[in-house]
Amino acid sequence: MNLQEEATSVGYIARSTPKGVELITEIQRLKKEKNAVILAHYYVDGEIQELADYVGDSLGLSQAAEKTEADLIVFCGVHFMGETAKILNPTKKVVVPDFNAGCSLADSVPVAEFAALKAKHPNAVVVSYINCSADIKAMTDIICTSSNAVQIVESIPADREIIFAPDANLGRYVAHKTGRELILWEGACMVHIDISLEKLAVLKQEYPEALLIAHPECKEVILKEADYVGSTTALLKFVETSPKSTFIVATEAGILHKMKQSVPHKHLIPAPANEQNTCACSECPYMKMNTLEKLYNALYYELPEINLPEATRVPAYKALKAMLEVSA
Repeated sequence: MNLQEEATSVGYIARSTPKGVELITEIQRLKKEKNAVILAHYYVDGEIQELADYVGDSLGLSQAAEKTEADLIVFCGVHFMGETAKILNPTKKVVVPDFNAGCSLADSVPVAEFAALKAKHPNAVVVSYINCSADIKAMTDIICTSSNAVQIVESIPADREIIFAPDANLGRYVAHKTGRELILWEGACMVHIDISLEKLAVLKQEYPEALLIAHPECKEVILKEADYVGSTTALLKFVETSPKSTFIVATEAGILHKMKQSVPHKHLIPAPANEQNTCACSECPYMKMNTLEKLYNALYYELPEINLPEATRVPAYKALKAMLEVSA
């Protein structure tokens, strides 16, 4: 089995790091040698965030991917994020540490079923959250992120129907904020819907001075309890600028790494997950599939690589570009 076949079969290069190799030093050396850029989402482990050239949310990462002059893009996140980088950079090589690092939200939208919904509403503007596959992006008029979803919807003429997919919780939040009726795809993020309202109530009793801040992918009952709702980046900015010193953070716990760097003097508490979750906090198992060793192998072997057919990439690019123009 050659390397490409190995990467395809298991999703990553399953090679042991050579003896004596210091991962961080070698990653930094390879990055320079290959003119590579490492992009990392706020939800991956802190040790990877420390090595990244850019750490951000989906909007910021899309903007960074579009602007990069690197020859090789290594995207530490989940699969749709690597696809997004490739959509925006067709002539560059894009690799990911683990091809199997997927997304429950992206997986909730089968192409055939989404096509059927579109067929029922042929005149609707399709707004898709960036947390979707390249195939769904290719069926979309304009992409949005949690940072700009309200702005995107408000940019659409009031007399147009809007299909909003795939996150129904974000869609309901946007509908409330804009006063627009949206045709919602009933998808959800496994991490955000697993946050426990009951455990949150106990935590708020324990820390009555704490502000609850939440990502709009959370359930509506959580958002109603929140003192502030915003995208990952907005939550980070909120804890930086708020005069308060204690926060319960209702989103994926990886963001606490960057928050602690920004406000080391403040008390940051991850929102609790339900009993069935093996972690006391809310963690994405897919994001945690990114490891230093896999990052090293992705850089060294330049695999596994993200490739897309032009028939998918071109319409997906138009939808992404429409978002980036509105969000410029």
